[in-house]
Amino acid sequence: MTRICFLWWVATWILGIAGCGVYSPYGAQTSGASTFSVEDFEPAHPLVSATSAQSLSEALRDRVQRQSTLRLVPQGDLQFSARVVGWDVRPVNVQGDETAGANRITVEVVLTYVNSLDPELSAERTFSRYVDLPSTQDVFSAEEDIVSELGELLSQDIFNATLGNW
Repeated sequence: MTRICFLWWVATWILGIAGCGVYSPYGAQTSGASTFSVEDFEPAHPLVSATSAQSLSEALRDRVQRQSTLRLVPQGDLQFSARVVGWDVRPVNVQGDETAGANRITVEVVLTYVNSLDPELSAERTFSRYVDLPSTQDVFSAEEDIVSELGELLSQDIFNATLGNW
């Protein structure tokens, strides 16, 4: 009886793995790729600094390295490039005296993802995320913290849409 249970468990495990395609131990669908590359994001909006665009691309590099077994190389099997096309600051939470309680900073990027091993998974897609900043804080003096938080949010969205297969 123990042998039958063991064989059933092994067969179930093999069938489960066979139906999943090529995944990394971290859950990333890599299509068998072993390398990736991320070009520095292009600052295509007048309010986006080159430093902010570079920080966003670095956040994506870090995310893919943390959540997959892929190696970063100059020209990878999986290639990411993006343009930062939006950087918007709008007041939110307007108070009774018509002053904003916070400013909402929204960043929009157009990502191009190329999967050289499985071109059907390649795509171009727009991602947008925002953070709220108290109106008492200056947006430009807090830019580094804002970009850091937006980088974490955007990199997770991009990872989920490309390698997470969400």
